[in-house]
Amino acid sequence: MEPIQLFDLASRQAEWLSVRQEVVATNIANANTPKFRAKDVTPFDAELKSAGGAMPMARTQPGHMEASIIGGGRVEVDEPEVNNEIGTQESGNTVALSGEVAKMGEVRRQFELNTQLVRAMNNMMLTAVGK
Repeated sequence: MEPIQLFDLASRQAEWLSVRQEVVATNIANANTPKFRAKDVTPFDAELKSAGGAMPMARTQPGHMEASIIGGGRVEVDEPEVNNEIGTQESGNTVALSGEVAKMGEVRRQFELNTQLVRAMNNMMLTAVGK
């Protein structure tokens, strides 16, 4: 029997979300630290690409855009370009609290979606085996 890759992918996304939550929390905690540079992680699309090409996005029409995905299966923390909303503060800090709070909300929604999908897949598997 083939291993179910959807559970593996959901697990990888949960790990990625944990790393992103930690990075965003660090940014918020250092919002008043002089010369602190805000960080973020590479997009989860890199994880999708590193899944061995098993689930690439379908390009069914010539007009569809091709995804340009970076990464190679690793979660990297990097320094994004300075946001025009805040720029660099006088202290040298680049954390925009409104942006970081929005990222936390996004992480929370993605965690909830991940949990709901895993629950649905588990229920489907239990139904398939007759339990």
